[in-house]
Amino acid sequence: MAVASARPRAAWAADPARSRGRLHAEKPSATRNEFRRDCDRVIHSSAFRRLKHKTQVFVSHEGDHFRTRLTHTLEVTQIARALARALGLDEDLAEAMALAHDLGHPPFGHAGERALDQCMSAYGGFDHNAQSLVIVTRLERRYASFDGLNLTWETLEGIVKHNGPLIDAAGKPVARYAARGVPEAILDYSRRQDLELSSYASAEAQIAAIADDIAYDAHDLDDGLRAGMFGVNELDSLPAVKDILAQVRARYGEIERPRLVNELTRRLIARMIEDVIAETDRRATAFALRSSDEVRKAGRPVAGFSETAAAADRTIKDFLTPHMYRHQRVLGIMGQAESVVSDLFGHFMHRPADLPPEWQMDTADEHTRARRAADFIAGMTDSYALEQHRRFFDSTPELR
Repeated sequence: MAVASARPRAAWAADPARSRGRLHAEKPSATRNEFRRDCDRVIHSSAFRRLKHKTQVFVSHEGDHFRTRLTHTLEVTQIARALARALGLDEDLAEAMALAHDLGHPPFGHAGERALDQCMSAYGGFDHNAQSLVIVTRLERRYASFDGLNLTWETLEGIVKHNGPLIDAAGKPVARYAARGVPEAILDYSRRQDLELSSYASAEAQIAAIADDIAYDAHDLDDGLRAGMFGVNELDSLPAVKDILAQVRARYGEIERPRLVNELTRRLIARMIEDVIAETDRRATAFALRSSDEVRKAGRPVAGFSETAAAADRTIKDFLTPHMYRHQRVLGIMGQAESVVSDLFGHFMHRPADLPPEWQMDTADEHTRARRAADFIAGMTDSYALEQHRRFFDSTPELR
């Protein structure tokens, strides 16, 4: 990969010395800039530690080598830093958003999110991006002076808007929020500290989102191959992957399968990183960007894949959906996991006294009680959710 050396800071990079600050004013650190402090606060949070025991695709009993939310997060962070370094962007801000991007995921991966969203359908639904914001602004309680982690405006903006604006200039929800509206947690926080929901986020936030896509593509192919859900020969339907496999075989011949898969994974990551660097450079030049605020006002993403790489990304995701995410083996376990989450939610709604004391609210109305139960369940690890289920129900699935 030709991305080892750092460029000089780009004119359109975020600058920690010019941060818009924190909701609660704090004295500057003598040793760290503002974005570095954000990274450290996320790393030391309880929510970050719990990612170790939250499902990515495979539950824990299936093997120690499969990715968890934590290992996925670390891989996304590495890719985001590589992109930031190569583009002259702020590495610490890109890292902070990569570290925080999955904090809001409940136990059991997307199955847990589907179940919580269904449970919360009458109370505004459940959205993991909104939940990440709730965690870092309210639920973490590590400081005597305020709730949450008191992260900078730029990091919070990236957590909420890394996939693009949430509303248009007229305030109408767009993209994934067009049908159901922007989650109330995001709107409520933005009333306190305006996150400018109609604009794009910083370039650092955008590359953190792309790093997530790159990590999903490469590492889910790796995990799917490791799990035997598909074979290397089936990847010939993916042109970009087929091309890489041909290059590896041309150079090394028929090498042992683990080496072949590892070569595929790292070369795919390198190819996608290099594509994003070239395409983002092209767009930045076309926009003639002179500041990070101009990135927000550009009207379209500044960072992204080329058309060729975007097509490859879609093809890989289209392959993984039936071959991995909707594989019968995964669906069977995740169906049981959804039942665990739904059972817990129903129990805590009817028996709020069974929540831990710090989660109880004597005078809570139904909506607040539902949100409280969802917050508690969303923070659970897979194993803790199963443990809680065993406390209150006679039969708990083994998830095998």
